[in-house]
Order: sequence, then structure tokens, then C-alpha cells
Amino acid sequence: MIILGIDPGLRTTGFGVIEKLGSKLRYIASGTIKTGSEGALPPRLKVILRGVSEIVATYRPDCAAIEKVFVNVNPQSTLLLGQARGAAICALVHSELDVAEYTALQVKQAVVGSGRAAKEQVQDMVARLLVLPGLPGTDAADALGVAICHAHSVDTLALLKALTPGMVGLSMKRGRLV
Repeated sequence: MIILGIDPGLRTTGFGVIEKLGSKLRYIASGTIKTGSEGALPPRLKVILRGVSEIVATYRPDCAAIEKVFVNVNPQSTLLLGQARGAAICALVHSELDVAEYTALQVKQAVVGSGRAAKEQVQDMVARLLVLPGLPGTDAADALGVAICHAHSVDTLALLKALTPGMVGLSMKRGRLV
């Protein structure tokens, strides 16, 4: 299974592509889509939409995962990040991909083992887990972390879906299915 991870950002959107082979993970590609820090919002969103579409066309992932937006101190920044995330999601669903969403806490927990891990710890563990020759950039590392998180979760999600046909809105609360 080929998984595309996305770390959305208005200036820089990170992407990471990995392959899940049983319990093993293999690095395929990673990088960033840069929109710059200046200019009108619509053309910058178009860059993200086209960039994600090109990545999907190039690597042909089976599924995608994206980081959820956290509520920032600055509401304007949160809104802009949400629009960048929306452009990326539109590109993914337009390509007929299933899209999973994970919080930064979930990603850090899956990659490092601690939801309070620093960016440098995520970079280091991503490099170790994927046997990379060096550290990826922070945005690419975060996107690879999202893909790794999904790789660890996808089997459990499929099992839950198979065991609970017709149930909608399953969620976990304090480690229990509710």
C-alpha cells in the first residue's frame, strides 16, 4: 500500500510518500510545495491544489492522510491554514483517494511515542524508521510522520470498519470504543 502524507501550510505544504509492506515501511519520496509568503490567497491555494494533484499523479498513492488544523493563538492564521488544508484535501478527494485525518498529537505519539515531542525528535525518528541517509526538512518530516501514523492505524481502522458494518461515528474515548 502506498500512502501519501500531507502537512498543510499556506507558505509551505509538506508531502511524504511511503510504502507499507506488511509491518515494514519503505521511503519513496518527500518534499515541499512552496507558495511563498506574499501575494493574494487564491493563487497560493491554486499552487497547493495543483502541487498535491501532481504528487498524486506521479506517485499514485492508494490512500492519503493529512494533519488536522489546530486552533492557533491567532484566529486569522488558523483560518488561512484551514484554507490551505482545504485546497490539499480537495486535490486528494478529486483524485478519488480516501483521506484520513490525524492531529499533531496523534502523529507525534505514533512516530516518537510522545505527543509532546519536539520537531527535531520527529525528524530524527522519521529518518530512523524509514532508514534515511539524513534528516528530512521539518515540513517533509511532518508529512512523512502523518503517513507513518496512518500506516500504523490503517489495519486497525479496517478491522473496526469490518466488525461494525452500518455503525457511523465510531470514536475512541479514554481507550474505549464509543
